[in-house]
Amino acid sequence: MSAVAQDNILRRYITYLRLEKGMSENTIEAYINDIEKLMSYLSTSNISWQKVERNTLHEFVCTLQDVGISARSQARIISGIKSFYRYALLEGYTQENPTTLLEMPQLGRHLPEVLTLNEINAMLSSIDCSTPEGQRNRAIIEVLYSCGLRVSELVNLRLSQLYLNDEYICVEGKGNKQRLVPISGQAIREIEFYLPARDSLNIKPGEEDFLFLNRRGRHLTRTMIFYIVRDTCELCGIKKQVSPHTLRHSFATHLLENGANLRAIQQMLGHESITTTEVYVHLDRHFLRQEIINHHPRNK
Repeated sequence: MSAVAQDNILRRYITYLRLEKGMSENTIEAYINDIEKLMSYLSTSNISWQKVERNTLHEFVCTLQDVGISARSQARIISGIKSFYRYALLEGYTQENPTTLLEMPQLGRHLPEVLTLNEINAMLSSIDCSTPEGQRNRAIIEVLYSCGLRVSELVNLRLSQLYLNDEYICVEGKGNKQRLVPISGQAIREIEFYLPARDSLNIKPGEEDFLFLNRRGRHLTRTMIFYIVRDTCELCGIKKQVSPHTLRHSFATHLLENGANLRAIQQMLGHESITTTEVYVHLDRHFLRQEIINHHPRNK
């Protein structure tokens, strides 16, 4: 298949992932990068992706192992390739799916790091709130922990999505799905302490609605949030491997340990979509709010 035709199939596949699967741009980019790894491997042997056989795919997986790619990353790459060939078969680009019997590597059970409540309090206490960045960072960590947000959800959180009087925020998660998440009183206070410093910045056009900004008036990146969390842990002597996602795990774990309903936790984490109808809000908002009030350590 020509290079132009290969580009065409990838563009159509991207459209399929975006519109029919509702995947985020970050997930789509990861899928395409993995498929391009395979395409590059096949091109060195002049093998068309449409006519590749199962043995060649097994050789590709062995190559991933040989260069030291972890079992978890191998599994992600294979999953992306399987998805691509299912699409190709569905659309008639191939006559069969060569990935049907392609085996996933064995994964050991990975238990993510979880911070204790004392460690989270130590992180917050270590931040120097006499600086604008310090108060911002304190608000960031408190919101990550109190609301269980993904880092991508945090950096895209907007002022127009804050309903602080009602103690809720509206979060846009994977697949552009929105959900209502209760926010603790402590997180609300940290945001309110941060807002005056934020409003004094020279905010760049198009950035006015983003909640968390850098000193140049632009919204923060995912990488910057990672450094903020890592540096705060180093400052207070936490030796665990901590990332922004650790605070999300801690949010869910602490709720579960304190007796929260598992279905409510899944909804607050965004593992289930919610509707935005008035019926849904009136039926479930009180229930979700009570789960946070009754079971999150910040409300005790």
